[in-house]
Amino acid sequence: MMKHPVPSYPFPNYFRAACRLAFLLFLAGWVGGCEEVVELETPEEPPRLVVGGLLRVDMEEAFIPVRIRLTETSGFFGSRPVTRADAAIITVNRYDGETLVETFNSNLAEEAPGTGIYIPDPDALFDQRIPTIFLNEEVQFILQVRHQGRQYLAETWFQPAPPIDFLLQGNRTLDGGDETEIIVSFTDPAERENYYLFEFGEARYLVTEDTFYQGQFFQFSYFYEDPLPAGTELEVHLMGADQQFYNYMGLLIDQSDLTGPFQAPAATVRGNVLDATDLDNQDRFDNTDRPDIFPLGYFAVVQEHTRTLTIR
Repeated sequence: MMKHPVPSYPFPNYFRAACRLAFLLFLAGWVGGCEEVVELETPEEPPRLVVGGLLRVDMEEAFIPVRIRLTETSGFFGSRPVTRADAAIITVNRYDGETLVETFNSNLAEEAPGTGIYIPDPDALFDQRIPTIFLNEEVQFILQVRHQGRQYLAETWFQPAPPIDFLLQGNRTLDGGDETEIIVSFTDPAERENYYLFEFGEARYLVTEDTFYQGQFFQFSYFYEDPLPAGTELEVHLMGADQQFYNYMGLLIDQSDLTGPFQAPAATVRGNVLDATDLDNQDRFDNTDRPDIFPLGYFAVVQEHTRTLTIR
């Protein structure tokens, strides 16, 4: 079922100002009346690797725009400094049914020292870029990262997506507010169950599945709580997803309150990246029995369609 963002209505400006003034007066009195300094102990844990690996594919381009961003967590209230990998590689496997017909590797290198962004190695003897010409849902991608003596692994399959049929500006609002309505239309392919990720600019995300519109033309409205100024060039992106990525993004959107789930992955939401250092594919093939050993982030390769709308 489609998840629909419910906007929160702001209080009037004079009410907010009064609350802010009352809080400042209370804070001043509290600070002046307290002499004992209370030190808060924040929970600390070893830094975790965070993999930012959403690869958006335009099938009209010759190559996949591979950019894998590696960062680390740095404390409960800390920022996310970039980090350097000892090695990073993407393995591409092409299948025909259950038959593996081709496999090759793309070796990655840091784009520039200190960026933490990894791209196909431009200095390699052979071209490390990944072509788009053969992409379909039978193409598998495996990301391997060696970082500070540990091995990390993520596996995904290419997820296609239909184009956006129409992108229009509506004139409805929610409960008489001043929101901006955007109407999106697309046609869901009938041959498979589909999951989608939409981006409405400024890291505003929405996920939907085709349970109630499989194989049909589908139209829905998205509302911007703050009205968009006339003349704004708005880009809307439609991306394919599998069920695991759909669930992951849904949890992140809920926890981040639509403020950009890729900005700071919640520690309680695990993606598809595993710490594979001790995995043997026999007795242990995931991190479920090791609750304290896991990285964060996600690796996905998805088709993306983009439409632009000028707000009037």
